Amino acid sequence: MSAELALTGLPLRAGKVTAGYGGDPVIRDITLSVDPGEVVSLVGPNGSGKSTLLKSLAGVVHVSSGTVKVGDRDLTNSAPEDIARAAVGYVPQVDDVFSPLSVKENLEMGGYLLRRPQVAERVERVLAIFPRLGGMLGRSAGKLSGGERKMLAMGRVLMLDPGLFLLDEPTANLAPMVATALLTEHVRQLAESGAAVLIVEQRAKAVLAISDRSYVLGGGEVRMEGTPAELSGRPDFVESFLGGRGAAAAPSGDA
Repeated sequence: MSAELALTGLPLRAGKVTAGYGGDPVIRDITLSVDPGEVVSLVGPNGSGKSTLLKSLAGVVHVSSGTVKVGDRDLTNSAPEDIARAAVGYVPQVDDVFSPLSVKENLEMGGYLLRRPQVAERVERVLAIFPRLGGMLGRSAGKLSGGERKMLAMGRVLMLDPGLFLLDEPTANLAPMVATALLTEHVRQLAESGAAVLIVEQRAKAVLAISDRSYVLGGGEVRMEGTPAELSGRPDFVESFLGGRGAAAAPSGDA
């Protein structure tokens, strides 16, 4: 990001969250927290429930038990639009932009809860943060590169000044150099600007480098948690996630 950004962060507290898609729960009794100014990552093998957890926090998947609190508000099972109004920005792994619409139209759609005079002002601010988008306002989002698309997705969410970001696999299908730049230059900057950031990521090494803390999911439950230094000191974590054959090298997919 190339412009000064100040966000009013909101803490996330998830307590014993159990959720799924109507049958057996996909995630069970997950408790986690994220504070303003932090990047907290969710890592684990494909199928461990990472994306389901993020969707349950964003109101997309029903929480069958447990609580989701953002700031001083209980948002458990609130509608996604109400969660957006509560300053929670959710960037899904897929369908993160409106492909037929232009870059400018996508940003304007991101400001759908704003008064009309505010929209243009927020668009200008997003373009100051992601100047690369400024030269392609009329281009269809479907014609953007992977990295440009993720910038647009994050910019669209930034239109509403979130205090909490939920990012699901933002580096999926990106080249390694582009993925690293996105994490270090943009995701980390969100936290440094004051927001709380919870990120699902398959690139364990890359995301640990920008994380303050991490939760490791397996079988729909939290198996480990700690700082990157603490986790990197655990042989079971190193073998599974930082070695040659682990989730760090696994292909991206629904988690």
